Amino acid sequence: MIRVYDIAHGRAGDKGDTSNISVIAFDDSGWKLLQKELTVERVEKAFAHLLTGKVIRYELPNLQALNFVLEGALAGGVTRSLAQDAHGKSLSSLMMTIELPQPN
Repeated sequence: MIRVYDIAHGRAGDKGDTSNISVIAFDDSGWKLLQKELTVERVEKAFAHLLTGKVIRYELPNLQALNFVLEGALAGGVTRSLAQDAHGKSLSSLMMTIELPQPN
């Protein structure tokens, strides 16, 4: 089993009730696996307990990175959320634990 943290690192940001999580591959083989297997559906499943909106995936091939925009993931945003991490910075840690299939 491979987890995202085995092949990439992540960064998170926020704007209102939207979390923005970037996943950056360590190398070419990790990038190929992320492109193929870190799908919107897989991310939606991992964040289902938080999301009230949709997930949008952007590819940044020159950076070997994916950027995910998670709408409605911050319980109303910084000024409304009762979460300990109202900014959602720790959500990149959740992204890093997503399991991916072994490459062939």
